[in-house]
Amino acid sequence: MMTVLDPPITEDTSEQRILLEGVPWERFEQLSACFVDTRSLRLTYIDGSLEMMSPVGEQHETYKRNISYLLGTYLDRKEIRFYGRGSFTLKMPQRAAGEPDESYCIGSDKALPDLVIEVVVTEDALSKLPLYQALSIPEVWIWRRDELEVHVLEQAGYQRSPASRLLPHVDLGLLAAHARMPDQYDAVRAVRRSIE
Repeated sequence: MMTVLDPPITEDTSEQRILLEGVPWERFEQLSACFVDTRSLRLTYIDGSLEMMSPVGEQHETYKRNISYLLGTYLDRKEIRFYGRGSFTLKMPQRAAGEPDESYCIGSDKALPDLVIEVVVTEDALSKLPLYQALSIPEVWIWRRDELEVHVLEQAGYQRSPASRLLPHVDLGLLAAHARMPDQYDAVRAVRRSIE
């Protein structure tokens, strides 16, 4: 039986989330196939729960892009080898699937990213942490309430951490402050100058 939960009313009316419960994996795969070439709808599936988000709001995209540019600038200035993997579908068949907002391999290019970044502007109807945990993604950063939260994978699951384990010297407060700046170009230049 499928249960539909009403999406929350949000300030950003361009972004809507719907959560369906009791969805079989086969139904998720059928729906995914229908929207394979559609970037305006994102599907996340975890253990029978299906979140549909459409379209991604302007604020969401702005923060995603800002954080991506700022982190890329930091990694480049510190001469840390990285590979931006972007947003692509990660799957654990029969159990979970979803797209990170951004993802990175650190040190060398790999099949699965070392770091995933999620941007939550309104409310998370469905947390993707179980998906990332099932795939053993070492670290997840979540942008929420204008701050970066770091979640590090431990044996018992993700634990909130005050610092990144992958990038222990990155100043998360500095990245967050610059991600909030109204001008992306100025933010990137300011981070570049702070690392010189």
